[in-house]
Parts: sequence; C-alpha cells; structure tokens
Amino acid sequence: MGFISGVQQVGIGCENSPETFKWLRKTFGINVQIFDDEAKAPLMTPYTGGEVHSRRAILAMNMNGGGGAEIWQFTSRKASASPIVQWGDLGINAVKLKSNSIAYSHNLVKKNNACSEPQNDPKGDGCFWVKDAAGNNYQIVKDSSWFKNEVEMQGGFCGAMIGVSNIDISIAFYQNGLGINNIIYDVTGKFNDLGEAYKDQNFRRVLLGYTNPQIAPFSKLLGDIQIELIQTLDRKPIKLFENRFWGDLGFIHLCFDVPNMERLKLNLNKFKYPLTVDSGVTFDMGESGGRFAYVEDPDGTLIEMVETHKVPIFKKFGWYLNLKKRGQHKPLPDFLVSLLGLNRIKD
Repeated sequence: MGFISGVQQVGIGCENSPETFKWLRKTFGINVQIFDDEAKAPLMTPYTGGEVHSRRAILAMNMNGGGGAEIWQFTSRKASASPIVQWGDLGINAVKLKSNSIAYSHNLVKKNNACSEPQNDPKGDGCFWVKDAAGNNYQIVKDSSWFKNEVEMQGGFCGAMIGVSNIDISIAFYQNGLGINNIIYDVTGKFNDLGEAYKDQNFRRVLLGYTNPQIAPFSKLLGDIQIELIQTLDRKPIKLFENRFWGDLGFIHLCFDVPNMERLKLNLNKFKYPLTVDSGVTFDMGESGGRFAYVEDPDGTLIEMVETHKVPIFKKFGWYLNLKKRGQHKPLPDFLVSLLGLNRIKD
C-alpha cells in the first residue's frame, strides 16, 4: 500500500488571490473551486515568525485530472517578495502541470496566457515553460494518467522541480519517507531547456516518478507524480524562503494527498523525518476539512500532507461528502468525483 495518493495541490503565495485564480483558470483550466476560506492560521506559527496571521485561501482543481492550486494570500500583513529564482536554488523552483498533448497545451497557453510567452517551442513529447505575473515558473509535461479520456487535454499539477543541495540525500527523503521510488533519469551536465542564461552552467537532475496505486478516494483524479530534483554544481544556491514567511510570494509548499496520516507519520519518524506541524484532528477549512501536517525536506522545503475528511460536492445545495464515515482506502466512483465539476467557475 502506498503512503501517498497523488499531488493534492501546490501552494501559491500571492498578493491578490482572485486575480491569481483568474489567471490559473484562463491559462490552465484550473476552474473548479473546492473552497474559498478566510481565517487565521494558528498552527503555522513556526513558519510565520511565531505570530498568528490571517489569510485567504482558495483551492481550485482541473477536472481533467491532476492536483489543484491552493491560492494563498495574507490578509493580516503585506507579503514579502520572492527573490529571483535561479535554477538550483533551495526550494520549489517550478511546478509541473500535466498534458496528454504538449502541442495542444502549448497552443492553448500561448493563446490564453497574458503574462509572458511560453519560453520554448516543444518538439514532439518535450516540455515547455511559462511564467505568471509574479515570475513563478510553470512547466507543462507529458503525462498519461487521467480522470477524463479525451484526445487532447491540459490538466492540473503533477509535481514540482525542487532545488536541493545534495541530490543523494534528497532522493532518500522522497524514496524512504514518502515512497516516491522510481528513478526515471539521473543526468549531469549542461541543459538547453533551462534557458540561455544557464547554457554554460552544470547541474545534476534526477526525475522521480510515482505510479498512483489508486487506493484513496481521489486517486484517479489526482493521477501520477513527477518530482524533479535539481542541484547546481557551479555556484552556492540561496534558500528561497530564508528570512521569509510561509505564505509570502512564491511556491510555498507541495502537498500530497494521504489516505492514512498516522501510518505515514510513523514511516517518516522511522527514517528521522519528523512532522513539524500536525493538526492531529480534523481542521475545518469552512467548506472542507481534514487532518493536515508538514514535514521539511533535507533543505527545509515544506511538504504538506492532507488526509481529506470532508469535501463539498455541490455547495449551492449544501451537498458534502464525509470521507471519515466512508473510509479512505478505496477510490470514489467516477460519477461522484465528477460532481465536483458542478463547482466550476465560469468567466
């Protein structure tokens, strides 16, 4: 049995959550709103300077398949800006979105993205990059695990590119701690896809893959995982959230869906990766709820884990699904998951 069941969401710290949500809807079709919640974040004080801060959080999905976006905005303070991310800096350098047709996605993003042109024109089943208005990097990659079955689809998030200081140590964390254990490639050298400014720099890159075991309620919707670790070999990287708060601008965490938090916690403890935050019981997010926890990778990048207990099926009529009563260890019927699409935001 796997410890995780897909990328549930990536956290995006922003200054204007409605505008960020609008851009994600337009550019990537992340248009199904699971919740929109305003509250304080008392459990996150280890990462917010020891003070309780308030925030607005919007969770949205793409019903073709893949994880969602948690669009996160401080409401009690002005968020600090992100440093300019250089490949290999410690933290989340980019997030990965899935596509079953790279050419289709490239044309779609080029047509709908108002912030920047896609950074490279993909060949065959390659990948391409695009930035949002805040300068965050998004990579569209080929993937074959889908909830829907259409010829050409753009989907949600399937992973991230994470800068690390020692790839071998980081591989152990993802393999032993989380069970992401398939090494798709391990390459060292210079790379054309990172942009002209990096063409003469050396990196080591490892892509870890995870085939979703489909043991949890939303496994089929979330799909497979791609985690790419990148280590710069020619300079000393900076830590992207050094002297900044969780929730400041940039990618604030990568979140995995978890069918059994207690089991995962025991496994992480076994390998000396203790949880730094743990809600312990169901944490109310207004329209949804669950147990959430955080662990740090070897360089301090925040990994969130969520065991979902409550999710809105059709908020207009007050329809909610209680997963604590149903159980976490089998996929929901497709028709029931499809009902989430009733919460789609139409522009």
